[in-house]
Amino acid sequence: MNDCVFCKIIAGELPSTKVYEDEDVLAFMDVGPVIKGHTLVIPKVHVDPLTQASDELLARLMPVVRRVAQAQLDGLKADGVNIHQSNGAAAGQVVRHLHFHVIPRYADDGHHWNWMPHPYADMAEAAELAERMKAALPR
Repeated sequence: MNDCVFCKIIAGELPSTKVYEDEDVLAFMDVGPVIKGHTLVIPKVHVDPLTQASDELLARLMPVVRRVAQAQLDGLKADGVNIHQSNGAAAGQVVRHLHFHVIPRYADDGHHWNWMPHPYADMAEAAELAERMKAALPR
């Protein structure tokens, strides 16, 4: 895709600070980190959204996500790691290319996710939504 910033990074048209690279996957430092060390893991083929990615591609991406997370724990001495992935503008996705955020976390980093739970009215409501999703699961 000509206008995709991640495709331009893959092609070498834009600079990046690489953490990992193989024939299918690139991991590089986010230029706007939530916490310093924030790394993006992307496929080298343009795919968006996650639901369009093949099982094979995801099987190549997830071990790299895990390895980068471990590198943050060991190399950066992070106390924990957040792994985040968004699909669509409503979910906060900015770059329309499948990517995983791997974010090192520290007990004193001061960052707090804005996670506000919205409980179900009752278990019947949760069960009804679960049934709708089960019926829509791709075969």
